[in-house]
Amino acid sequence: MGLHTKELAARRTAAPPPLLKKRKEKKKILQNWQLYLFILPAFLYFFIFHYVPLYGVQIAFKDFSPVAGITGSEWVGFKHFTRFFDSYYFWDLIRNTLGISVYELIVGFPLPIILALLLNEVKDSFFKRSVQTVTYAPHFISVVVIAGMIIAFLSPITGVINHGIQFLGFEPIAFMTDPAWFKTVYVFSGVWQSTGWGTIIYLAALSGVDPQHHEAAVVEGANRLQRIWHINIPFIFPTMVILLIMNVGSIMAMGFEKILLLQNPLNLESSNVIATFVYQAGLLDAQYSFASAVGLFNAVINAILLIVVNHIARKTNETSLW
Repeated sequence: MGLHTKELAARRTAAPPPLLKKRKEKKKILQNWQLYLFILPAFLYFFIFHYVPLYGVQIAFKDFSPVAGITGSEWVGFKHFTRFFDSYYFWDLIRNTLGISVYELIVGFPLPIILALLLNEVKDSFFKRSVQTVTYAPHFISVVVIAGMIIAFLSPITGVINHGIQFLGFEPIAFMTDPAWFKTVYVFSGVWQSTGWGTIIYLAALSGVDPQHHEAAVVEGANRLQRIWHINIPFIFPTMVILLIMNVGSIMAMGFEKILLLQNPLNLESSNVIATFVYQAGLLDAQYSFASAVGLFNAVINAILLIVVNHIARKTNETSLW
């Protein structure tokens, strides 16, 4: 009996009751209330603009009528999904969306890494700041202005690019009306706009490299390229993996603004993607339920890609989002 009492007492001292745990948690929250207040705006933003609107996802399974409202509209199940899957434009939209996104990932993902590695090797601070300013600047230009610049520069009559092509003895190219050129124009204009800004996180990661590693490598006779390959790149590799996961997870979620601004009836064959189709069907044609179904399908594909790529990354190199 005495041993049993001692075991109970030991258990109580080893594992505090749930009430005591809750009190300790509340005490910690009260002690660190400034931190919780600091993250409150971000929490409210995501809750209000990302989680509350999920209530409206149900219209993808209804014949939504603005008069009847969400609750009063008739349930139709997967009618709108079936209509989209059976449509003649389904595979064209998938091909264009994946084509532009994969093209952008292949070209755009390595460039900020390369630029960050090069800037990290620059010792002249004035030159380094100048290059950073020039490469960061396009990020702050409005998408509308960027689209206007692209259309003006690539014009076959007045465009600077075509003037250069004609100066070299070639015929001008109708970049904006030829479907074969649309993906290249879109991707490389995006690379010009975002590469410099994308180097920030890699430069921040490279600032954490211990200089002693480079000093030891110099003593061992390693040249600059070898030190970049064997010290800098392995150090930022986890950051590269995380950003790659995020990019692949949003591969189907490309924005429609820039594409819509560059789109015209002549390049529609290669410029019509899921995002622009949802805009056209939902806002212009007022097919709210159908557009919601297409958008939900797109979001589900992105979620699946994110989970799969994250799982592969965790299994292969133990670096992942979760």
